[in-house]
Amino acid sequence: MKPLFGAAGGGNGLRERLDLLLQAAQTRLELLGLELQEEKLRLARLLLGTVLAAVLLGFAVVFALIWLTVALWDTHRQLGLGIATFITLALGVGAAGVAARAWAAGSSLFAASLAELESDRVALERRRGR
Repeated sequence: MKPLFGAAGGGNGLRERLDLLLQAAQTRLELLGLELQEEKLRLARLLLGTVLAAVLLGFAVVFALIWLTVALWDTHRQLGLGIATFITLALGVGAAGVAARAWAAGSSLFAASLAELESDRVALERRRGR
């Protein structure tokens, strides 16, 4: 029968395995920290870009609708306001669709860490089977 931790009375074998386990845990925790930092930066860029785009596109739509209303005021004011309303509604529905797809896509947070932990688990199972 094989001893559990190396040679009989081998405290060094136990220490080495414990040290390896702690090193692996430290590496995995560092990877988790890096992934959290990357996700935080990605979300900050996404939020800034989204807010800036929304504000600028909002101004553009408002000015375009004002221009359309003024251009059609003397002859077809109801048509101009109806078109302006339709355009605003269509853009709102489109923006909601984009937001829904982004929400459904989810995030790949911790994907690398989970993959590493899975490979660790597979390696441990192989060693047990040996």
